[in-house]
Amino acid sequence: MSKEMAFTVFCLGNYKTYRNLNGREVSLLFDRYGVFDYIREFYDVLHTTGHNYINNDIDIYLNSRGYIINENHPLQNTSE
Repeated sequence: MSKEMAFTVFCLGNYKTYRNLNGREVSLLFDRYGVFDYIREFYDVLHTTGHNYINNDIDIYLNSRGYIINENHPLQNTSE
């Protein structure tokens, strides 16, 4: 497994715990909104940061793509 792939798995697992979602939900979300591509594109920067920073960065990225992060309903799509 490449270091980029291992890092992507790390990000998925941490985001899953952070948002209390299951792996399938996070995988579908990341695929649908390009988070996997974002993580790969910015690997060089992101892998030097901590999981809290990465989770926050993913929230910001998702928000920029039409998601509002809500503590009562962790992920809510504003475009549907």
